[in-house]
Amino acid sequence: MNLFRKLFGNKEKSAAYQILQFEGESACKNQQELLERYGAIALEKQNTLGNIVEDLSWETDLEKGTIQFAGKATFPMQVLGTLSHSSGTWMWAWANAKSDIPQNLLQQSLILKQYGEDNGIDILTNPEFTADDRDLHVIGMIASGMFNNSGYYLADYGRGIMCVTIKSEDIDLDYHNSHLDALTTFPRMISLYDINHRRALICYLKQKGYQITENGVQLTAIRNDETITASFDDLNRLSQLNG
Repeated sequence: MNLFRKLFGNKEKSAAYQILQFEGESACKNQQELLERYGAIALEKQNTLGNIVEDLSWETDLEKGTIQFAGKATFPMQVLGTLSHSSGTWMWAWANAKSDIPQNLLQQSLILKQYGEDNGIDILTNPEFTADDRDLHVIGMIASGMFNNSGYYLADYGRGIMCVTIKSEDIDLDYHNSHLDALTTFPRMISLYDINHRRALICYLKQKGYQITENGVQLTAIRNDETITASFDDLNRLSQLNG
């Protein structure tokens, strides 16, 4: 099965700089569509990253393009931007001329900017805007899912919080793409964000490798010998999820 079509890249370009979407899918047109397409899979992977780095001290090396935890685990990173505690504003890394962040660490933020310009998505194109911790998680989840990252990390440095994405084979080896994780991750996702349940679940299960069939308000997802069934009401809200 041809799972993904890769945009903004080619074979010579690192997969970390490519946006992933299924063949035939149209581009997202707003923040909600981005969350519906990429949020749940990012939330699931975030659990894996959290189990590795939770409560550990961190340190970045911008020259090497890495973030290190507790002086031990070191991972490649991309810098998305920062949230200022004093002003309560988010600034994209590509807009922060005073930060001296190396260009190679801005690639994902620049691609998101281009995606936003192409599709009229303000959150990706406004260089600076009022934001809070919840917005940081939204930005991190969108980027994590879009680039098939291992996760995102919110690095609090006192004056603000830097949002970075992490891509590491070592972390990905700990991500098991579990069948049962879907039954806990997706209900959590829809409890946190106001999204179209049906569209979001279809995107999520496709990204986990399931074949989807729909029959009215019923949805069936099959992956090898694993099956997930879901039911929705007439407003596409999830009413039942079994697996």
